[in-house]
Amino acid sequence: MNTEFEKTSPEKKDQGKNIIIIVLVLLVIISGIKLYTDYVDRTKKSEEILLLSTENNDLNKRLDSVTYQLDLRILEIEKLGGDVKSLEEVRDQLIAERNTSRQRSSSEIVALNEKIKSYNGMIVQKDQEILELRAMNQQLFTENQDLKTTQAEIEEEVAQLNIQKEDLQAKVNVASMLKAENIEISAVNSKGKERVETTKDFRNRQIERIKVSFNLADNKVAEKGPRNIYVQVLAPNAQPIFDVAKGSGTFMMDGAEKFYTVKQDVIFDNTEQELTFFYEKGTDYTSGIHQVKIFVDNYEVGSKTFTVK
Repeated sequence: MNTEFEKTSPEKKDQGKNIIIIVLVLLVIISGIKLYTDYVDRTKKSEEILLLSTENNDLNKRLDSVTYQLDLRILEIEKLGGDVKSLEEVRDQLIAERNTSRQRSSSEIVALNEKIKSYNGMIVQKDQEILELRAMNQQLFTENQDLKTTQAEIEEEVAQLNIQKEDLQAKVNVASMLKAENIEISAVNSKGKERVETTKDFRNRQIERIKVSFNLADNKVAEKGPRNIYVQVLAPNAQPIFDVAKGSGTFMMDGAEKFYTVKQDVIFDNTEQELTFFYEKGTDYTSGIHQVKIFVDNYEVGSKTFTVK
């Protein structure tokens, strides 16, 4: 009896050890499997994270590329005078998306890639718009050049016409100038007797007054109407003889003030009218050659000299 018990006890102990060993082996296997599956999961997640990071980087590069292309189109369209508001809005959205610091999910990456495709299509459309704007601007430039050429030609014609008009007016002005004809200078003594200078000179005792007579020559170009006629007597020293108390004064000619000896206001009627002027000096004339100049308004129409001994 005791012998059987002794035989049975070691067998039971061996069986218990075997069970424990089996359990331990199973635990080791299970732990190994768990460790392997955890490793696989971690590896898979790491690969997914790496893939997402790579895709995010690639996406950012595409965003940068599209933004750069949009900037080029915006500059070109602005230069051509087109509307860039919609392009600027898209560019600003891309810049905001590019500057985000978070990692995008795979679904977000897919969605953004689709947007980039649509933006690339829009860029193609804008390229066509740029070509059309260039063609339009070229046409406008050509038309503008034609207009400038036409305007320059018109301005040149107008300038030539103005020159011709000015030349014609200058000729008319010259042609319309009056002329004094048949100028005669006489010395009138105290008895009213006149002495006309011919070959003999005047003497002071013969000169009570100086008489100047002439007629205005026929001029069909000259306008009829009032005229100021000035007679200027110049002494041998070329200084005008004048006396304000006896009707002398000044007039303007070529921007300068000149003295006249006597003056008359007449109505020019183109009838070769004869005019006569008298001037009483009151003192002796200086010996020598005196000059008489006749002016109408502001230009000279004739002159003659006389000599006093």
